[in-house]
Amino acid sequence: MTPQALIRETTALFQAAGIPDPAWDSALLLAHLTGKPALNLRLDMDTQLDEALLTRFYALRDQRLQRVPLQYLLHQQSFMGHDFYVDSRVLIPRPETELLTELAIAEMQHRRTALDLCCGSGCIGISLALAVPGADIHSADLSPDALAVTRRNAETLGAQITLHQGDLFAAVEGLRFDLIISNPPYIPTEDCRSLQAEVMQEPGMALDGGADGYDFYRRIAQEAPAHLNANGVVLLEVGFDQAEGVAALLRQAGFQETCIHQDLQGIPHM
Repeated sequence: MTPQALIRETTALFQAAGIPDPAWDSALLLAHLTGKPALNLRLDMDTQLDEALLTRFYALRDQRLQRVPLQYLLHQQSFMGHDFYVDSRVLIPRPETELLTELAIAEMQHRRTALDLCCGSGCIGISLALAVPGADIHSADLSPDALAVTRRNAETLGAQITLHQGDLFAAVEGLRFDLIISNPPYIPTEDCRSLQAEVMQEPGMALDGGADGYDFYRRIAQEAPAHLNANGVVLLEVGFDQAEGVAALLRQAGFQETCIHQDLQGIPHM
């Protein structure tokens, strides 16, 4: 079978299963196994693929048909211009979080220490460390599995960060920072039961924000001041319709200034 024929066959299967971007996913899976550009493979009507490669491809295809996220199958997600390793132990980095990270990078031009809270794959803290050499970057997560992924990404990308394991600020007891940044779980528990099939295969502890989605924001608002240096800043990603509510929680906790930023679609998201 040729690459083009295999991609067309797989595209039809993915389309029937309701998978978004079926042709692109098909080509990327084959590109992952062959090391050849996806576009070239879609046009290749001549090369005959060997049985061993087809067997490996079919195994990945079956997993994708079960709605395993493409990023988990490729073990890769681009973020801030870097390729991060991802698997089912961590949330897949999103484009909206790049905007949050860009805000943090700008803030860190005049600051020294930062904490990436609920770090997951480590994409925020590692991107900060790479963009601001010499900054003292810390990443914390409750999940030892997530921290293992963060460590792997830091080593691969050559980022100097300090890792902490524990429940929110318990992981960094006694430490203070110039900047605290977090993309915490913020989806209401009930909504977690009706997410897109791929999202439901991501770690529940990275998604579930409690009954109303605000559990982590309440804790961060209350506990962050004890871990901030003078004139410190907190940057948070928030869910749809949560920006005003989170800003109110921060003001109630004593934060004097709050600012809401919009994402690429004009939705208040941080």
